[in-house]
Amino acid sequence: MGSFTTTDGTDIHYKDWGSGQPVIFSHGWPLNADAWDNQLRVVAENGFRAIAHDRRGHGRSGQPWQGNDMDTYADDLAQLIEHLGLEDVILVGHSTGGGEVARYIGRHGTGRVAKAVLLGAVPPQMLKTDANPDGLPIDVFDGIRAGVAADRSQFYQELSEAFFGANRPGSTVSQGTRDAFWLMSMQAGSKAAYDCIKQFSETDFTEDLKRIDVPTLIAHGDDDQIVPIGASAHKSAQLVKDATLKVYPGAPHGLTGDYEQAFTNDLIAFLKG
Repeated sequence: MGSFTTTDGTDIHYKDWGSGQPVIFSHGWPLNADAWDNQLRVVAENGFRAIAHDRRGHGRSGQPWQGNDMDTYADDLAQLIEHLGLEDVILVGHSTGGGEVARYIGRHGTGRVAKAVLLGAVPPQMLKTDANPDGLPIDVFDGIRAGVAADRSQFYQELSEAFFGANRPGSTVSQGTRDAFWLMSMQAGSKAAYDCIKQFSETDFTEDLKRIDVPTLIAHGDDDQIVPIGASAHKSAQLVKDATLKVYPGAPHGLTGDYEQAFTNDLIAFLKG
């Protein structure tokens, strides 16, 4: 693990595997870079430089009181790219990480970006509003806040069920995978985890998506119970100029087993294409 310190004094930890064209992975809430380990290994084995960081407040990165907002997440990503001196970067984001990728491009452009991948990503906006009638009502996110505030350990254990589709007939997700989700979630500071709920649910990424002018793979499971596909991937694919939409029938938010293998294969093909 490497690390660097942001301009506001926050330590950001990252893993950096392999060599070649850089691919940076941004993780979902409330996880950390380890959530991408399977893809990091395969990407590095295929001749790319695979990099993943722990978002501030998550994993092994610092836990400041301030800066738990989407603009700062995007600026931290920009500082990571600058710290490593990267060019021709491929950005990959899952869930909240997809929002981070979109906001990075919205704020910093694509001068250093070659391609983007949004997997189960929260853009354009999760919250139901007058302008976004297909979103989820605020009560859903208030419930998440209440769960994190009251007993986050139990909440994360229960959240893993819908996250991986363990409540669906025929699910093959292991208890070990659900335990790993709980462990990573508990490594996120409670302040950062709580603040981030507002960020992934209420942020409107519409204008950020319109600024993406590089080839973009938008991948999503059509049985995603966390980020429903109708209000996310289908709309994002219409807003991004050069988007390819890949839908995985029956796939949940967190991909495991055959679903994960299918995405990894599509990812490698997209990186090499």
